[in-house]
Amino acid sequence: MATIAPRPRLLLALRRPQPRRLLRACAATPRARRAPVPPQAARPRRVFLGLGATVIDQVARMASGGTSSRSFVAGARPRQGVSPAEQILKNVEWPDEFPFKPEDFSRFDESSDTLFYSVPRFVTHIDDQAIQALTEYYSEVLPPSNTPGVAILDMCSSWVSHYPPGYKQEKIVGMGMNEDELKRNSVLTEYVVQDLNVNPKLPFEDNTFDVITNVVSVDYLTKPIDVFKEMRRILKPAGVAIMSFSNRCFWTKAVSIWTSTGDVDHAWIVGAYFHYTGGFEPPQAVDISPNPGRTDPMYVVYSRKKVA
Repeated sequence: MATIAPRPRLLLALRRPQPRRLLRACAATPRARRAPVPPQAARPRRVFLGLGATVIDQVARMASGGTSSRSFVAGARPRQGVSPAEQILKNVEWPDEFPFKPEDFSRFDESSDTLFYSVPRFVTHIDDQAIQALTEYYSEVLPPSNTPGVAILDMCSSWVSHYPPGYKQEKIVGMGMNEDELKRNSVLTEYVVQDLNVNPKLPFEDNTFDVITNVVSVDYLTKPIDVFKEMRRILKPAGVAIMSFSNRCFWTKAVSIWTSTGDVDHAWIVGAYFHYTGGFEPPQAVDISPNPGRTDPMYVVYSRKKVA
């Protein structure tokens, strides 16, 4: 059983007084076999968003004991225990304006997502060790099972949510693209089938959910700010949004900014979604990779809705 080193805990409103859902830049489709790499994904990793050497190299030097390298990969945790993915969102000097361009959210395959996901895939997209790490992380940060009044939304959900075994709440809603997959998910109390890239408007009242989770699917959002604004709207004050991701994905459906950057950049990208949406506390990144360099990496970027 993989052991996760102590890490920062989310300051859930339900856990005061300390107020405190699959995929190498994406390696493959489901684990049964690897997909060919699209031509656009074969281009060199770009120097990210004007951060250039300043931030990325600084983190690299921390990881390597002083040797700068722009091509380091965050999939393996440095020997000193400093994870570049965890450092990238500390003391960020965000650009004044949203740093992404429309083409950053283009994809190699712009065909219908509804058609792409029409056939159910009862597979997992990260390996067992990464799944275990995520489940253990959830066991630390989610409200205790059967807490009165708690509502959770598992966004971009499927046939499994990776919550702790036997986890229950009065309301756990799954939102995904395939009804057969959602029907199979035993943790859900209800579900909604919706393509967020077509309609990012979430069909829920304001201040409904205590927690929103999203497992290895944030990289598919073509309208991330619209979706994150909706997340902010439906979260209760001090509610938390937990975005987890790895380096595995459907290459052809992930957005360009994701497939052309690396793991550390991905943490920055998700953090930027929270920051430029507004109304969230400063996002934080956590590296929960169970066996760096030997199993799939696993990262979390989370933030809480500000209390007005």
